[in-house]
Amino acid sequence: MAKGTYTYDPANVKNPGKDRMRFELGDVMVDGLSDTTALTDEEIQAAIDSYPKSWKRAKLMLLESLCRRFGYEVNTRTGPLTLELQERAKLWRADYDKLKKEVSAESSSIPRFGNASRDKPPYFYAGMQRNERAGGR
Repeated sequence: MAKGTYTYDPANVKNPGKDRMRFELGDVMVDGLSDTTALTDEEIQAAIDSYPKSWKRAKLMLLESLCRRFGYEVNTRTGPLTLELQERAKLWRADYDKLKKEVSAESSSIPRFGNASRDKPPYFYAGMQRNERAGGR
């Protein structure tokens, strides 16, 4: 099994790409490699490449992966050290649910005001409920 890479450059956050996605997900502590970082560079890039025209869908794909991967973790206490791992999973789940609603609303079947594609006639039009067979009744 190939090991992944874990890099982050805060100077690149302004550009769409791996570093910005890491920043938005809060997965920026890369110094500890897999011990402190949830996603590899390759996983992030694969999601971005899967949805080159939709940043939100790529982010949603990664959030879903995080929820599935870390949802089973439990809070741990060892002496004075307490790891609130469930809180991290809850945060990612809340981000996932919020983004899923946004993406669903953007891709809903209800057409938006103004025809986004000029090639197709509008779905709704004046007189669409008129019944020609009723003969003016």
